[in-house]
Amino acid sequence: MKTVETRIVVDSQICSGKPVIRGTRILVRNILGMIAGGYPLERILQTYPELTREDVQAALEYAADVIDEEQVLSRV
Repeated sequence: MKTVETRIVVDSQICSGKPVIRGTRILVRNILGMIAGGYPLERILQTYPELTREDVQAALEYAADVIDEEQVLSRV
């Protein structure tokens, strides 16, 4: 969790409040989209050379934390 807190920023003045990697305007959703699209880590880092492996890991951890907080209601 510490990695997420130090690397992910949610600020209404940056990218309309969407979560980004600190010090960049790289959206967490862009990183997740690349992973979902099958991009290997090395390709993500080539596409965004300002990112580190830890930034990509923080994006994944952030997504896991958000999903963990979601409340799902079953339909009966």
